[in-house]
Amino acid sequence: MEEEALNEITVMIVGAGLGGVLLAILLERLDISYCIFERAHSVKTLGSAMSMNANIMPVFEQLGLLEEIKKISKPCESIKLHDIHMKELVEFAMSSYQDLTGYQPVVFARPRLYNLLISQIPSHKILRGKKVLSFEENEDHVLISCSDNSQYRGDILVGADGAYSGVRQCLFKKLEREGSLPRSDTQGMTIGYVCTVGTTESIDPEKYPCLRDNATRFSQVLGKDLFNYTTATVPDNQICWALVMQHKKEGEGKELAFRNSEWAPESVETSLKDFYNFPCPFGGSMKDIIDATPKECISKVFLEEKIMETWYHGRVVLIGDACHKMLPAAGQGAVNAMQDAVVLANCLYDLRSTKLEDIIASFKEYRDQRYPHARAQFDNSRLVAKLTCGQSVSDRILRHMIFKVLPESVQRRKYMKVASYRPQACFLPLVDNRGQGPVLPQKASWRRQRELEKRERQTALERPTAI
Repeated sequence: MEEEALNEITVMIVGAGLGGVLLAILLERLDISYCIFERAHSVKTLGSAMSMNANIMPVFEQLGLLEEIKKISKPCESIKLHDIHMKELVEFAMSSYQDLTGYQPVVFARPRLYNLLISQIPSHKILRGKKVLSFEENEDHVLISCSDNSQYRGDILVGADGAYSGVRQCLFKKLEREGSLPRSDTQGMTIGYVCTVGTTESIDPEKYPCLRDNATRFSQVLGKDLFNYTTATVPDNQICWALVMQHKKEGEGKELAFRNSEWAPESVETSLKDFYNFPCPFGGSMKDIIDATPKECISKVFLEEKIMETWYHGRVVLIGDACHKMLPAAGQGAVNAMQDAVVLANCLYDLRSTKLEDIIASFKEYRDQRYPHARAQFDNSRLVAKLTCGQSVSDRILRHMIFKVLPESVQRRKYMKVASYRPQACFLPLVDNRGQGPVLPQKASWRRQRELEKRERQTALERPTAI
């Protein structure tokens, strides 16, 4: 059964976001049967700037996609924090990170990465217009029911359908009825910010000469009256932007949560006009940037946070925002979703059979590997949000202590600790560490080791015998 387990698995992935799509690519390499169920009828290439660093870039190198990523991105050599008068408060120099980690961080428009990844998946393996309403499971399989009255059966169900995951809600209702859901998982997410994002059309570099720079110009601005915003230059003479409004008190805005459509375009309640007169770090006003953005490319999202304790049960497992919704200030939400996909793929690669007990053991291994790192990034994202967006008295004091008092060497050590975690696909040739800093050891795979030993024995048998 161990030899046949991989070919016998059928994985149903709900949600065609970055985490679900990367998992599908990895399963494609493993020759594991899968299908993605996406509620949207068409691809929605929305979003703003996204960054990628050593935490996930080795996986794209393994997949042969790293050079494609570089083509759609610009290297990030620094990030600047300004006040509303464009006075530079601090600059995070990142030019040396390539020597430290072996990878230079890059910045790109999120839609460009999504289009690259979705192109790697056979179109017939993505079923669109499939909103999953419920699921049922037993010892042998899991059955999903969709809004169009269709049903599908598989061995494993992966909830990769975002912060308001239908898979998670169905799972948690079942566990709550059974009295086995942790109390913390019954509580809602904390909403601290409302964010409007977009990516401009190609702009004449004569107006913004910084567009000609080989490296990205990434700036965050501490506005006034709880308003903050971010701008970043990306290839094709485009500018990504994000406008953020912080709630005045904790818990404000929770009544809006049910209207959250994540990255879908909708009428923006937080008027864009509130940001029109704010200065753009690249010159002119933010109105110029907003006006250069197609309306269909502008979307709104509530910036929420919560890390779940329950990541799996039975034949159902959660990845990405479905189990750990992070504030995007540290740029690690999507990266963590993709790390989930990598570690889960590794655990499925080592799955010994499709029996329920083996699947549960595989899911437990996945959570055990990922939870501590996701928890650390969850806390780090909250800290970065306070440093770059927070405008309370305590936030200002914290910002002063971190930026003006804490030695740069301490900040660099913290970065290196975070960058040392780089899970790779254990079933593909591993990428060696080319940086000066440490890398946490890769979790050993018994199946991979057995394959290597088998290959060595075969090579020995084929080697000519000396006479």
